[in-house]
Amino acid sequence: MADATMMSQMISKAGFIAALDQSGGSTPGALRLYGIADSDYTGDEAMFRLMHEMRVRIMTAPSFSGDKVIGAILFEKTMDGEAAGKPVPSYLWEDRGVVPFLKVDKGLAAEENGVQLMKPIPDLDILLARAVKKGVFGTKMRSVIAQADKAGIAAVVKQQFELGLQILGHGLIPIIEPEVSLKSATKEEAEVILRDEILRALDSLPAGQRVMLKLTIPTVADFYKPLIDHKAVIRVVALSGGYSRADACEKLSHNHGMIASFSRALTQDLRVTMSDTEFDASLGRTIDEIYTASVVKA
Repeated sequence: MADATMMSQMISKAGFIAALDQSGGSTPGALRLYGIADSDYTGDEAMFRLMHEMRVRIMTAPSFSGDKVIGAILFEKTMDGEAAGKPVPSYLWEDRGVVPFLKVDKGLAAEENGVQLMKPIPDLDILLARAVKKGVFGTKMRSVIAQADKAGIAAVVKQQFELGLQILGHGLIPIIEPEVSLKSATKEEAEVILRDEILRALDSLPAGQRVMLKLTIPTVADFYKPLIDHKAVIRVVALSGGYSRADACEKLSHNHGMIASFSRALTQDLRVTMSDTEFDASLGRTIDEIYTASVVKA
């Protein structure tokens, strides 16, 4: 059963969710943006250690707190790590007031019917049981939609909700993320199909079960309002999807009831060479900008 205090925060508290879950192929790019070159480390172990150090620096910065950051999505290695001498999920909730989530997908399959489904997730039940023991509130899993293909989008939604039910069975709240690519030539048409498929899936959920949704900011403002208003939806959050932070925040500000869950747009101005004071000041400005776009609507 999901923690009631965390649930209340997710339902009603103003703020946004930080996405600190870069993994695998996206990690070198995140480190480069931070100012750590590929030549500065050798092997995955060193890469993930540097990434963990960056994430801990973010999580322990004074500006990173539940006042404006209501949740954070973690990579599995981050969940298993420590911050300020405590397990990361415990530190986030007990010391910062930030609800912890876990990324559970293992990447994307090859494109078929204009979409990329998730690869199989071996031992998902074992991972979910570990997450529960560590005090994690929910999970996140990503698929990608490249074209407005009805069969492909239906397959994405079917897979997402099937796994969502498995996650709900552990008392965790799934964040369902069928990302529509910004590069899609049929983005608006794909969003129409996706919204209808999600609504059908939400209507089919067992009574009392609720999920969260993480979606690309729609082409038409407030297009996802029927999802936001659905009784089975706790919150709809937006991915930045390759937009700059300024563009993502501007577009988000026109979507009422939708809050941010940004990754690159959250960390794009942070550098390893900054002093702790400079780092926190930069992060604080970013948090304020994303919080405003999530809370103050045009």
